[in-house]
Amino acid sequence: MTRHVFISYQHGDQMRARGLNLMTYNRNVNVDFTGRHLLDPVKSHDPDYISRKIKEQIKGSSATIVLIGKQTAGSEWVDKEIQWSIEKGNGIIGIRIDPDAAIPDGLTDYGAEVLDWYTPADVQQFDAAIERAIAATSRGRNMPTNTVSTCSR
Repeated sequence: MTRHVFISYQHGDQMRARGLNLMTYNRNVNVDFTGRHLLDPVKSHDPDYISRKIKEQIKGSSATIVLIGKQTAGSEWVDKEIQWSIEKGNGIIGIRIDPDAAIPDGLTDYGAEVLDWYTPADVQQFDAAIERAIAATSRGRNMPTNTVSTCSR
């Protein structure tokens, strides 16, 4: 099932965010999601306007992937995106794109699963981790797990 996933990242990691988004087109990688993001920066310096644009993207998603680079843990915007995702009820996972990058406090506090971009076994888990994150939310726990239709039409 294709999921709508918000991609959160620190601006300096924009090219890697684009790379993650491109993975959905690679038949050799097991991912099935549609990225929702702001890969092209908002042309504004108004924090309220930027916040609205980010929230619009989060609103249409069921999970959030936080790309964790060297500067991510210090990003106020990433902190806000994690908080907004939690408030919305999104499943959240982290993907560490730099081996020694610190995990943002919001991910640790939430208990998010963190995978490594540079570990092939973890890359193959991206799709399954999204599903685990969604299943761990209250919304995911309330979803039926069987595929049998109860429709009588």
